[in-house]
Amino acid sequence: MKTLSLDKTGMAHPSEIKSAVHAKCPKCRTGNMFANGMYSFGGQKMHNQCPHCGFHFEIEPGYFYVAMFISYAMNVAEMVTLAVATYILTGNLESPWLYISILLSVALILAPFNFRFSRVILLYWLTPNLHFDPNRMNR
Repeated sequence: MKTLSLDKTGMAHPSEIKSAVHAKCPKCRTGNMFANGMYSFGGQKMHNQCPHCGFHFEIEPGYFYVAMFISYAMNVAEMVTLAVATYILTGNLESPWLYISILLSVALILAPFNFRFSRVILLYWLTPNLHFDPNRMNR
């Protein structure tokens, strides 16, 4: 996987996908958006601003409420996929407790993933006026 890509001027900068997967700042693609790891015992602490370039992640008050809807869509997609996979793998076993236990356990396991990447998706691809600024990489 390519870690750096070249822009029109020939300058190398981190790729958008790799920066998003590693939850880097969408403005400089260098600073971390979160203070801890995804499954750390310290919780899901998001920095108020980028530790590298100073970009404020919460663009306006209540900005991350939209991330709840993104997380909900991710959760629905995961649950439908998991229910179909359970149905296929168990050979149409009709026990509701099997489905409930599998879906709830996977929902709990994927909750930190959904929390983190719903915010990453919102900042990287669903905010129209937020673009990578190569000048912020060297601050």
